[in-house]
Amino acid sequence: MKLSRILAPAALSLFVAACGAPETQSQTVDVSAKEANIRSHLEFLADDDLKGRQTGSEGHEIASNYIVSEFKRLGLEPAGDDGTYYQRIPFRKSTLKENSASMTYEVNGETVEFDFPKEFITGPSHYSEQDQVSAPLVFVGYGMEAPEFGLNDYEGLNVEGKIVVMLTGRPEFLPSEEGAHLSNIKSDIAREKGAIGIITLHTPVREEVRKYETSVYYTKTPRMTWLGPNGLPKGQEQQISGTAYLDDEPAKRLFANAPTELETIFTQIQEDPDFSPKGFDLEGKVTLKRESRHEEISSPNVAAILPGSDEKLKDEYVLYTAHSDHIGVIKDMSREDNINNGAMDNASGVSVMLETARLFVESDKEFKRSVMFLAVTAEEKGLLGADYFANNPTVPLNSIVANVNLDMPVLLYDFADVVAFGASHSTLGETVSKAAKKYDTTQSPDPMPEQAIFTRSDHYTLVKKGIPAVFLMTGFNSRTEGEDGGEVWGKFFAEHYHKPSDGLNLDINYEAGARFTNINFAIGEEIANAAQRPQWLEDSFFGKQFND
Repeated sequence: MKLSRILAPAALSLFVAACGAPETQSQTVDVSAKEANIRSHLEFLADDDLKGRQTGSEGHEIASNYIVSEFKRLGLEPAGDDGTYYQRIPFRKSTLKENSASMTYEVNGETVEFDFPKEFITGPSHYSEQDQVSAPLVFVGYGMEAPEFGLNDYEGLNVEGKIVVMLTGRPEFLPSEEGAHLSNIKSDIAREKGAIGIITLHTPVREEVRKYETSVYYTKTPRMTWLGPNGLPKGQEQQISGTAYLDDEPAKRLFANAPTELETIFTQIQEDPDFSPKGFDLEGKVTLKRESRHEEISSPNVAAILPGSDEKLKDEYVLYTAHSDHIGVIKDMSREDNINNGAMDNASGVSVMLETARLFVESDKEFKRSVMFLAVTAEEKGLLGADYFANNPTVPLNSIVANVNLDMPVLLYDFADVVAFGASHSTLGETVSKAAKKYDTTQSPDPMPEQAIFTRSDHYTLVKKGIPAVFLMTGFNSRTEGEDGGEVWGKFFAEHYHKPSDGLNLDINYEAGARFTNINFAIGEEIANAAQRPQWLEDSFFGKQFND
């Protein structure tokens, strides 16, 4: 924003005169992130009074109001609903009623009942308070369909009106990010094929990574979804009426008379991780029942816009996102500290976004495209706030040229490089490199591709709408001799991630935070003024999937 937008002409003249230059001479304001500003934002958002900013809580509402007040102070235009800064989202929180889940298997006149939660688990329904589905079974391997990788687990199978039985996980030959996406859409594929229920099989391979008992722990945890304008969960009619996650040993009962025994399939995927078993019909039918309790709450996204200067390009948007929610308070009151303050996750990201917004406002440069700042809620509940915005955008979705996501920058060391998730998929990778170089920082490749982080934060919901995105984290190198950035980063995740110790008592490096902010500002500046909007790379899986 030009200074003339926020200072009256007389005040502007005094400002210029105070700089010791003639009033007629153009002045350049070299903006740079301020450590004190980042500290101020972060200390407010991670304060105990906000009680961990749980979605739908008073603490999160306070955080949202704070962000709005900062947007107003900067003179940004509201970009929520009805001329406000808020996009208020209706959510449904669903809980499985105790002792309500059952799973029975009928075959050859006999009925086998599975024990909940010892042998199978399920979650609540977002659609109805009572569910029952009874149908024949079809084994569909991993339940994946990806012609570009030679996968078609539904080939030759009719699953219309049936319950599909699929292995958890995926073949290892799939690239990590692409494989993670294909795993995420298994239930969507089953629904599109006409299935009415899904049974997912725990495997010995999965047991080595995550024990079945670990999943049992979460059966009492409520789940959330957003409600569309039509009042339906995610705006969709129900089709999958029952789901179950079945432990490996009891699952063998479903395959007693199958063309291939389940034990053989388990052995095949253990010996050859790239192996993808073929599907077949199973004998008998399964009946799944459950009861759910529903509670409706609301929580806001917060959005603001700095209008662009170009007559045509001002209707295009560079979108910054950062999630403002965290996971609230631990129920164990015996602990001395039971508040999950979320200093790094994600008070740091919101603080960087707010300071980035200030840099755009106080720079005297022109930004041809408009810049939108969006603090989203319910990231910790499954990227729900961002997903709601992606499906109910407050600006035309095709006018958003790129998303720069700010999620959990670990500002605990003097980083010398950055990692840009998504850099290999679009021209934004080159943009990041140029921006980082301005601040004597390099861009490094993803040091942990097996984690598929590109599919695990808010930008992913916009990627699925065809919008190129990049998500920056601090790299593993340090400018400080003897400091191992990767070790500090790893220690944070091992000892503090999603724990009360992710708080203001951490040794936060605000100088690193300012540098990280400057780099993110430079990324947005480049996108805002480029002649061409960012493009998916020709060989990008995500570009091919979602770029219409």
